[in-house]
Amino acid sequence: MTFEKVTEETSHYRHLDQMSTSEMLLAINAEDKTVPDAVEKAIPQIEKLVTIIVDKMLAGGRLFYIGAGTSGRLGVLDASEIPPTYGMPFDLIIGLIAGGDEAIRKPVENAEDDSDQGWADLQSYQVDDKDVVVGIAASGTTPYVIGALAECRKRDIVTGCIVCNPGSPVAEAADLPIEVIVGPEFVTGSTRMKSGTAQKLVLNMISTAVMIHLGRVEDNKMVNMQLTNSKLVDRGTKMVMEGTGLTDYEQAKALLLRSGSVKKAIEQS
Repeated sequence: MTFEKVTEETSHYRHLDQMSTSEMLLAINAEDKTVPDAVEKAIPQIEKLVTIIVDKMLAGGRLFYIGAGTSGRLGVLDASEIPPTYGMPFDLIIGLIAGGDEAIRKPVENAEDDSDQGWADLQSYQVDDKDVVVGIAASGTTPYVIGALAECRKRDIVTGCIVCNPGSPVAEAADLPIEVIVGPEFVTGSTRMKSGTAQKLVLNMISTAVMIHLGRVEDNKMVNMQLTNSKLVDRGTKMVMEGTGLTDYEQAKALLLRSGSVKKAIEQS
């Protein structure tokens, strides 16, 4: 497949600086509406990756996301939300970003151009063939990601990727590529926009589907969420009331806090 960098193509819109606020927002919204359709086309690719991740994690493996810039931040975000949402340990889904944690808030110059550092970052976690490594790169050309995936392949570590250009080097380096082709950005080349939205949607799908398959959801409830604030305690209390038939809010809340999770509270009632 010929590689074309559609993420860098000129915006369909001209003279953005002359638009009214309303015109701008309506145009951005119109572009955003095209993203779910692009994601839908990639669902067969997403399904293959989810299936492998579930198998590997059930066998004791981990999931790594690795990327640079916006793509790296999205991976870190998705990984960081798994423990509080699903009560999973922090070391089962891990997000790595070029430049390290400092790069989450501030750009680290040239970090994404280092083709060796991605593998070095993975090695610090003793990554092996029980794990799955997913590269995230809108352009599909990030050396930090390509180098990491190439080294994983040499060691029979299953790899996937989320990219927004067809036939990219990152996709070529991955066993299970996901290509979500969203087209030119509203602001030419600003891949934090549609491309970033597409990547976030795919990450939501991957991690949510994996957690459901791993038994972290019952019916449609987050029964293993961490009770880290009053909002979550209130949500959990209502889930306990629904699951146990208790009608007294304070009694259900006490049971929840004593048990430590909705799942345990319902089991112990």
